[in-house]
Amino acid sequence: MSEVSEFCEAALTSLREQAVPEDAPAMQRYMKSAMPFLGVRKPARVRIVDELCSRFRFATQEELVESARALWRGATHREERYVALSVTGHRAQRKLQDPGMLELYEEFVVTGAWWDFVDETASRRIGPLLLSHPDVVRPLLLRWAGDEDRWRRRTSIIAQLRAKDRTDVALLRRAVVTNLTDQDFFLRKAIGWALREHAKTDPDWVRDFVAQHELSPLSRREALRALGE
Repeated sequence: MSEVSEFCEAALTSLREQAVPEDAPAMQRYMKSAMPFLGVRKPARVRIVDELCSRFRFATQEELVESARALWRGATHREERYVALSVTGHRAQRKLQDPGMLELYEEFVVTGAWWDFVDETASRRIGPLLLSHPDVVRPLLLRWAGDEDRWRRRTSIIAQLRAKDRTDVALLRRAVVTNLTDQDFFLRKAIGWALREHAKTDPDWVRDFVAQHELSPLSRREALRALGE
């Protein structure tokens, strides 16, 4: 058995051992997911990921990507994809984080196609890569801002949620303005969320932006929430 197969088998075995089947229907309803759940709550998944990353020491980015992709693509239950995503962001993999991961992260965004996968990938995977490799990631996010896929567009808007005073405001402005007229709920929510987070660092910039642009009621309400307005 290859190491990739061993990794996937170990992940599946651990998830099934920790599953509480009676919890699965409620988890699936909450997430409005077509893919079923096993019934493994987040604390148990965190322990599983820690154990996997202790047992499988990925020496190269290629090994990490191949293993995570195999688990992701072979998933029959949503928790399997949660584990695949979590393994890529585990502290043990920090040294492997560079633009070579972007192809996998794009797959997570496009095929995950729901907020739970997309938001984690955008803000905690692609966002940090934007800070460390702006020359590569910034042009990508600029393209995604106007992409046909709404989840790529959402990623471009919320990738900087954790950037604080390192926020590329020109990129933020471009991503938001490009999507202002779109009526999609997830894009309007993303716009408000991104502006709300940046308001914690630069409230005047956000006030000015809101004053100068016609935002949807949802986006405007979310944008100004942290300002008490």
